[in-house]
Amino acid sequence: MFPCAAAPVSPLWADAGLVYCAVVWGATFYMVKDALSGVDPLALVAHRFLLSALMLAPWALTRPARARHLKESAILAVLLFLLYATQTVGLGYTSASNSGFITGLFVIFVPAFMLALFKRPPTLVQWISSALALIGLWLLTGGISTINFGDAITLVAAATYAGHLLATDRYVRADADPLVLAFHQFWMTGLMAAAATGITGRSFAVGSTSSAGTIAFLAAVPTLSAFFIQMWAQKFTQPIKVSLIFSLEPVFAALFAWTLGGEDFVPARAAGGGLIVAAMMAGELSKLDLLKGRRKEILPS
Repeated sequence: MFPCAAAPVSPLWADAGLVYCAVVWGATFYMVKDALSGVDPLALVAHRFLLSALMLAPWALTRPARARHLKESAILAVLLFLLYATQTVGLGYTSASNSGFITGLFVIFVPAFMLALFKRPPTLVQWISSALALIGLWLLTGGISTINFGDAITLVAAATYAGHLLATDRYVRADADPLVLAFHQFWMTGLMAAAATGITGRSFAVGSTSSAGTIAFLAAVPTLSAFFIQMWAQKFTQPIKVSLIFSLEPVFAALFAWTLGGEDFVPARAAGGGLIVAAMMAGELSKLDLLKGRRKEILPS
């Protein structure tokens, strides 16, 4: 069922896998927002990740490395819990399109983390990209006077998204087993969400068959398949390229929200989202060394 991480793979397959991740994650924003009418957001995260871990268990528990990567998985799980807890709670207060675009600001957080952790200052283009993204966020949310709690808390999701991407890249390139890494972080994330649900006195109940169906879909497709494919593909793809491909996620989030999700299309918000996407892509493209690209060291053939 699952590809072997050590097997040779075409870069096109890895790229296609990452695009698949961006599409299915983009599709989840409006689905999660609809599901929140029948389930608490923290309970949804708990159900989603525990069910994903249960689905993956038959394969993960037979792997030779099944008892490894617990420390790495714990770090990834903390980031994943913060990402999905804040994003899911935020969806109860903001639109699916807003949530998708704000989450997409994760690429802008990457230079900040690189500066803090590796002492690499942002380039001029990255500063300009950050300014464009902030202008886009202002248009998207309506500015400080109208920004709501959901928009604000979703910024936490964007920051933890960046942290999870960088940490995943580090671990999979150190030859961690992607399947085992996915399994451990799924059950750990699920337990953290379950603990948070219980401690805050929230209900675990799922009040509608529609919400239950959405949770099952979220567990099987955007969580189980997409996160595993992400970790597998990152073994064969440069981090710059991964971020660039993932910057398409908010585009898909808005498209799904404005079509299948039935949200109103607001030109000003669309312009703000467009600025954020442009900023993300400009920031990532600025990191490419075109001379190396001509020698096919970075750019695909």
